[in-house]
Amino acid sequence: MSFLARHPILRLVASPQHLWRTISLGMKSIWLNKLRSFLTALGVIFGVASVVAMLAIGEGASHEAQEQIRRLGSQNIILESVKPPDGQGSSAESRSMVLEYGLTARDMQQIRQTVPGIELVVPSRILTENIWNFDRSVDGQILGVLPVYPEMRNRQLLSGRFFTDLEMNEKLPVCVLNQGAAAELFPLSTPIGKSVRVKGYYYRIVGIIENEGQRVGSDNGGIKTADSQLLIPFSTLMDQYGETFFRMRSGSFEAEKVEYHEAIVRVNDVNMVESRAQAIRQILSSNHKKEDWRIIVPVELLRQAERTKQIFSIVLGSIAAISLLVGGIGIMNIMLASVTERTREIGIRRAMGARQTDIVVQFLIETVLLSGAGGIMGVVLGISIPIAVEHFAGVTTVVKFWSPALAFLISVVTGIAFGIYPARRAAMMNPVEALRHE
Repeated sequence: MSFLARHPILRLVASPQHLWRTISLGMKSIWLNKLRSFLTALGVIFGVASVVAMLAIGEGASHEAQEQIRRLGSQNIILESVKPPDGQGSSAESRSMVLEYGLTARDMQQIRQTVPGIELVVPSRILTENIWNFDRSVDGQILGVLPVYPEMRNRQLLSGRFFTDLEMNEKLPVCVLNQGAAAELFPLSTPIGKSVRVKGYYYRIVGIIENEGQRVGSDNGGIKTADSQLLIPFSTLMDQYGETFFRMRSGSFEAEKVEYHEAIVRVNDVNMVESRAQAIRQILSSNHKKEDWRIIVPVELLRQAERTKQIFSIVLGSIAAISLLVGGIGIMNIMLASVTERTREIGIRRAMGARQTDIVVQFLIETVLLSGAGGIMGVVLGISIPIAVEHFAGVTTVVKFWSPALAFLISVVTGIAFGIYPARRAAMMNPVEALRHE
């Protein structure tokens, strides 16, 4: 007996005509029971679709979070002033009605002088005011920053330019608007070269910068990102507004003294960021008696986001695996019923010389065709879901090229795994008893 004769699967591969005849027989059997076959494949369809869709949505959320963190700069350490909770202010502050908190010039000086490996320390101040263009106004943030701000925060200029060191030193009233403010204040014209007003001060617009992404941790007492921003030289803001900010709105009066609302510390080497962040924490802890500061380390956040992504992928993979398991059980159930219905057919084939392995291969091919068809429909559905989610919900989704192929492969493997038992049960039937079956 030849080697191919003992191995029907290899015989099928070696004989394309025999293989095609077996596949045609399997397709005919499935087509005779179209509705039952479709309902059987539904479990695989939804399982595969959930694999592709969940991976795409999870990958998109992770990509968006990691991209946002990367924009903060892998070599940066971000310090923010945080308004302390009620009751943490001193009695002197209560008597003067001026709340004093946050980062100070002393903090910046100590960081520069005592922490090695620091390349730059770039402070900024932020206040909230109405920005006016004639009778149009928006409620936005006024940021007093240094000329290196766009580079430090990885924000791109869309048109015009950023203000220069000369304009900074001369305390000139120039400004850069973000996209949001430009769209609100100048909906039908180009803002470059025109002026906007904040309180009694006018600023000439020299550039438009892209919007800032949502600040990491802004919902935990940190600085919140405004839709509209106006960036002016740090020296100009200090000269015009001083160290104490006064606000009166709807009959309420607020006075705050904050030397720096934010500071970006750039470290020479990315491998030194976490150790330098720990040193800065110690300096700020010793200088501040109240919790009026916070520190953001993008490198730490990036690693945390990657760990979260891994956990998220495991959870989504488990859900998809359960869906495929249910689909596989459905296929096994239907194939067992098919074996019972086709008992006489199996007996006839065995009587005509078919071997047990031939019966096994026939039923396995039917199972693989069923699960494969479900896998293809599931892949199409799985790719369509992220597209629909991104279009209607505005959520970023990323379909990796390997995820549909992996999902389809899993569906085929599921069909084989859950089709082996029904196939073996069909092959182990006694030919005589099978022929006598009514």
